[in-house]
Amino acid sequence: MTREPAHEPSPEGPTQTLRDEPGGWPVVGSTDLHRDDWVIAFRLDLVHPPGGEPGAAFPRLVLEHPGAVVVLAVDADERVLCLRQYRHALGGRYVELPAGLCDVPGEDPLEVARRELVEEAHLAAREWAHLLTVRASPGVSDEVVHLYLARRLTEVDPGDFEPEHEEAHMETFWAPFDDLLRAVLEGHVTEAPIALALLVAQARGLAGGATSSV
Repeated sequence: MTREPAHEPSPEGPTQTLRDEPGGWPVVGSTDLHRDDWVIAFRLDLVHPPGGEPGAAFPRLVLEHPGAVVVLAVDADERVLCLRQYRHALGGRYVELPAGLCDVPGEDPLEVARRELVEEAHLAAREWAHLLTVRASPGVSDEVVHLYLARRLTEVDPGDFEPEHEEAHMETFWAPFDDLLRAVLEGHVTEAPIALALLVAQARGLAGGATSSV
């Protein structure tokens, strides 16, 4: 029996532009639920949809976050510098990449990435590439995360930086790129930024394939 090939559905209307569209809906009321001198804040906004009838406003919780950088540092043997850090909200120690907050207004995220690599990994890189910029959880947070690839690494003195709290107990280690990617795909390493950085670097042919047995 010959099966007829499936036909592609005909698109309806004009072709959609594959691009996010900035622009906020009117906020007719806002209440701070928590705000202090720490990194994040919570507020409750009353949002009115465009063209909506009076009284159509609805509440939305917003987590304010200054943004962050994540660094995929890869050495000449295609090994990735990893951290293992305790995360209280999830109750466990997680494999991560060097990362930090964009908490200085106006600072270039790349400069934040350079500083975090020195402080957390005691490394400097002579070659940098921007991998991706993503919105971590746009349904509830305004956080923006910038992911970078760092190459041509050298060890450096972190200066007077002293880790505190969870960072004081942080472990650093090297893992072959492809072994780390396999751990992500098999569900053993689950933090989102490390998965994104590895997949984008591989998709662009920027890392992977040198030493792993995959």
